[in-house]
Amino acid sequence: MNRVRLAAGLISIGCLFAAIQSALELSAAATGSPTADIAKPSPDDWPWWRGPGGDGVSQDRAAVTEWGKAKNIVWKTAVPGRGHSSPVVWGDRVFLTTADDESQSQSVLAFDRGTGKPLWTTVAHKGGLMKKHGKNSHASATSACDGERVYSAFIHSGALHVTATNLDGKILWQSSAGAFRSEHGYGSSPVLHKSLVIVCGDNLSGCFIAALDRATGKIAWKTPRNTTGRHGSYATPIVAKVAGRTQLLLHGMETVSSYDPGTGKLLWSCDGPTEVTACTVAFNDKLIFASGGYPDKEILAIRPDGAGNVTKSHVVWRSTKGVTYVPSPLYHDGHLYIVNDSGVASCFDAGTGEQLWQQRLEGAFSASPVLAGGNIYVTNEAGKTFVFKAGREFELVAQNDLGDGGFATLAIAGGQILLRTDHSLFCIGQGKR
Repeated sequence: MNRVRLAAGLISIGCLFAAIQSALELSAAATGSPTADIAKPSPDDWPWWRGPGGDGVSQDRAAVTEWGKAKNIVWKTAVPGRGHSSPVVWGDRVFLTTADDESQSQSVLAFDRGTGKPLWTTVAHKGGLMKKHGKNSHASATSACDGERVYSAFIHSGALHVTATNLDGKILWQSSAGAFRSEHGYGSSPVLHKSLVIVCGDNLSGCFIAALDRATGKIAWKTPRNTTGRHGSYATPIVAKVAGRTQLLLHGMETVSSYDPGTGKLLWSCDGPTEVTACTVAFNDKLIFASGGYPDKEILAIRPDGAGNVTKSHVVWRSTKGVTYVPSPLYHDGHLYIVNDSGVASCFDAGTGEQLWQQRLEGAFSASPVLAGGNIYVTNEAGKTFVFKAGREFELVAQNDLGDGGFATLAIAGGQILLRTDHSLFCIGQGKR
């Protein structure tokens, strides 16, 4: 009898522990604690910089290629202030950041995706705006959304800060990732990995890359980076699975670097391509492509399977042709596409570096190219969007002019194109979703 009671008691205790563990796991998933992973975006979402895959490639096959002031405009809404951040789309909402020089404010905005109606404005910071370049803005970093929170990065009052809001605009936490001394402002967007939001702090002194807990804002890890003291850098890091492992990739400050995104440990590094970069690396399974910028102009294709300094062993090709500084390169189907700052569009064989074609587009460019449905979309600073075929030969599909300039990269998802200009946010398509 005692054995039966003991066994029954152990079973009860085991069931209790199992129930507690299950409750803790459910709680962790609900609160976004360190054990929770990121919710998977739907094909209709564009949740962060460069889209769901971090590569500028949309799964959308229904995006229109032609539009104008009275053609294929689903809605248009005014955007207050000034900012270069790109639209972030999750579900029925679109998120942007903006800044107002007159009120000295930096804010996060939300719009209804179906109508463009403004839903809320949350002021993240007021006062303390820092030095920037005339072409930059005080809200150039694109937010990131995990389906529960929106994470936005701003430099303010001598530091790099991250603000987390819920989808209704309530500030859940604000944290400083580290001190920041500005040369030309800030442009690097936050990137998400599991329980972390990761930000780059390349600046004039004490460069770093840091990860904050998505639920609390507490710093999970922080890794120093090379600091030249001459210039800052503006590139956005990216998390990608390359060479069989998940890597956090970032270039700038004279080095291409790969980190373990969970710990911040440096996995490998490669000298180059230059000190100042402002774009995100492109990648495929076997190579990453880093381009920059100032003072040197070069593209590097690097095998990402090394350890330590791989400069002499893993650089597959180099090119000084078609180099881009601000617009990010784009990889697709064996080809590397670049539209650089001066409007020179190039296509390279990604494996060999052979330049397959080069074409000059009209105007200056800061926005990055996005691929959807076999077409590449890229907008110049005057607000004209060029659409051309992805392939071994250049084929222009359309030119679309909304008559309003801008620096933001467009988002394509759910049969819609979300395009931010200097004064407005446009939803472009054949109708409501």
